[in-house]
Amino acid sequence: MIKPIISIIITYYKKRSFILETFKAIKKQTYKNYELIFVYDDEDLTDLKYIKKHISVFKHYKILVNKKNYGVSKSRNIAIKRAKGKFIAFIDSDDLWKSEKLSTQIKLMINEKADISYTSYNVINEKNEILGTRNVSGELDYRKLSKYCEIGLSTVIVKKKYLKKNKFPEIKTQEDFALWLILIKKGLKFLPIKKILSSWRKTSNSLSSNTI
Repeated sequence: MIKPIISIIITYYKKRSFILETFKAIKKQTYKNYELIFVYDDEDLTDLKYIKKHISVFKHYKILVNKKNYGVSKSRNIAIKRAKGKFIAFIDSDDLWKSEKLSTQIKLMINEKADISYTSYNVINEKNEILGTRNVSGELDYRKLSKYCEIGLSTVIVKKKYLKKNKFPEIKTQEDFALWLILIKKGLKFLPIKKILSSWRKTSNSLSSNTI
């Protein structure tokens, strides 16, 4: 199988309690041809030394330090510009991946000639207890997606070339939902994968818990 580079993008803001687990989940990936782009999006630099210590276990990584708290949209857009990979994967700094996550998705994307893929995922709490599961459906179109976003950010892998002109809108929440709507309207091939390969952590202050 062709093994293209995947650029994994993480944005960080006050998630010290969970970031080490997220790093471990990435490190355990069976797919090894990746780079990690870490965006430190906090004016308070207290956690930066901790991050630098633990991110050093990765062979290829970049740390980008924002001058102020830009938010996830602008931070991800900055990271995408610095990405070398043909594919971009996203993971929030408190979410988790199964070890076969990247390898499974890339293989299916290449075989199916898909532009973007996403998977089913577990919803977990701060103690890693499973609260529920969000399963993806079959084929997706704009009308269906506009009614309900079944795409979890930390499950997504997308070809980088589509993110050069199509950026995350700079809104406070649901910025990823807005981008998926932009991309599906342009006719990209979305590949839903029913296998559970990620865990999204629901915390008391999760912006993603809010609805539009």
